[in-house]
Amino acid sequence: MIRIAAVGDVHVDKDVLGRYRPALEELPDRADALLVAGDLTRHGTAEEARCFATEFGGLGVPVVVVLGNHDHQSDRQGEVAAVLTGAGITVLEGAATVLELHGHRLGIAGVKGFGGGFAGACASNFGEREMKDFVGTTEAAAASLAAALRSVECDALVALTHYSPVPETLVGEPLEIYAFLGSYQLGQAIDSAPAALALHGHAHHGSERGRTPGGVPVRNVAHPVIKQGYNVYQLLSGGGDAQLAGAAWIEVFGFGRSGTRGVMYTLLWILAVILVVSGIVALFRRQLLWGIVLIIVGLLVGPGGVSLFT
Repeated sequence: MIRIAAVGDVHVDKDVLGRYRPALEELPDRADALLVAGDLTRHGTAEEARCFATEFGGLGVPVVVVLGNHDHQSDRQGEVAAVLTGAGITVLEGAATVLELHGHRLGIAGVKGFGGGFAGACASNFGEREMKDFVGTTEAAAASLAAALRSVECDALVALTHYSPVPETLVGEPLEIYAFLGSYQLGQAIDSAPAALALHGHAHHGSERGRTPGGVPVRNVAHPVIKQGYNVYQLLSGGGDAQLAGAAWIEVFGFGRSGTRGVMYTLLWILAVILVVSGIVALFRRQLLWGIVLIIVGLLVGPGGVSLFT
């Protein structure tokens, strides 16, 4: 079994130092590696990179990252990567790494990615040079991710990007900006290899869960979405979905935040059952309006409440 902690969009600068560290100090007991899905800094400066290295370095587990658009803001992405690499953090851009964990080989292929949109609403490599350059950047990023994924020999393979490979994890963002949050080419790249899991960030107001057209689970781990220090995913735990290229995964929530989502999930369903049962009893007592109200509220608290909460 391999346990992966993941988060993205932490936007570290000197004002953020110490915010994540209490949760990160628990990592060796919670996970075997930490993956960060871009936007490590606010404005992509070397000083902010050093702040990130201070906050996320020296954890006792390997840390693997990709850069995000914020990390390119100052056009110093090379300096940012150099600072992180010097601090022992692995930075991937169209490249892959393999971690030896508990006798298993975890392969991680990463790229920042780029926008471009999704089926039915995407840019095409046609027309003005500016449009060709835009889509060309997307296609080059996806091609480098595909090559990196296929270059790895491992027991479990994870794709790490900043931009989203699917539209499902963008739900909650304005539809008009989907083309600037991800691209279908990244999803195609992930489906070109036997990936067990794809992780991304960037979409602060998006949704957590999705799947590529080929069935690979996709998780948006942007900090504003997961609302905690990190999520943990288990690979190679056995008895999993056969569609995951032999790598079963189990999601574990509640680290780095008081009051776990697992507890809230259970409480919401208990409340929902109580409300629905009370509504049915009210109907038998011919309290029709009250019974209908209780049942509707119960249904909203259960499926609606859980989906909103997660």
